Amino acid sequence: MIQISPSILAADFTRLGDQIREAEEAGAQRFHVDVMDGRFVPNISLGVPVLASIRKATRLPLEAHLMIVEPERYVGPFVEAGADTVLVHAENAPHLHRTIQQIRAAGARPGVVVNPSTPAESLSEILPDCDQVLVMTVNPGFGGQSFLRSVLPKLRRVAALIGQQKPGCDLEVDGGIDETTAPDVVRAGAGVLVAGSAIFGSEKGIAAAIRDLRAAAEPASPAGL
Repeated sequence: MIQISPSILAADFTRLGDQIREAEEAGAQRFHVDVMDGRFVPNISLGVPVLASIRKATRLPLEAHLMIVEPERYVGPFVEAGADTVLVHAENAPHLHRTIQQIRAAGARPGVVVNPSTPAESLSEILPDCDQVLVMTVNPGFGGQSFLRSVLPKLRRVAALIGQQKPGCDLEVDGGIDETTAPDVVRAGAGVLVAGSAIFGSEKGIAAAIRDLRAAAEPASPAGL
């Protein structure tokens, strides 16, 4: 079954607890927390205290997406705050194996993120140690960007690598995911969809947006074909 991970970055922070509960009741399976430092990406966003507050509002898994320099310095604080999965960028972790091992030793699921221009083949050495791979379908740093269709062939290659090296590893996509693009990424092999604006910014409401996103995505999955 396709999993939907609403991106907290797009939520209304004046009603964050209510929106988290609404998304959970509507069938979200996890929540995605974007952490940006204004250095690795051109924006500043959420940190440890916000993730700790989100942890109090839901029992669903939380994934911390660290778009920051020196992510290894913050693995422990985010896991202690309640992150179940910690995602680090291949482009920004020079000692990637060590950082992945650090995440697992801290008690969280380790995952690697690749930007649109990073080749799928760069994952081949680290994939056996990962529980999750996140393929960015926009350049990270801002919500509400347009989906880059040029990433679809790479997504297929990553899915093939996972099938060869680490079956069962989650393949997640993030960036411009909505009812139009979801079927394409699912057909390419994605099983977890991060969606922000398409859920929290939808005029039809959070519950209807999650329902419609799932309805668009699941017929494209192998089980739905």
